[in-house]
Amino acid sequence: MPALNIEFSEAELEALRAIATERGVTLKALVREATTADIERHRALKEGAQVFRTFFDSHAEEFAAAFPDDEQQLPGTGTQAA
Repeated sequence: MPALNIEFSEAELEALRAIATERGVTLKALVREATTADIERHRALKEGAQVFRTFFDSHAEEFAAAFPDDEQQLPGTGTQAA
């Protein structure tokens, strides 16, 4: 399995060791858990953003009607962007 060496300050490493001890896991398990959780969080945020974009695009006219002051003006035209 590929590996990655990561450098931490003494204070960071001390804090990580304390957390690992509190949780009853190894330092390696703690860092791996935090990393995989962040990967999953990033994936979920990207997926959520795409769902929102799709929803917004499919309801753009309704949003424009409901929030006319928030519609962007086309530069130099005085008309709103579609």
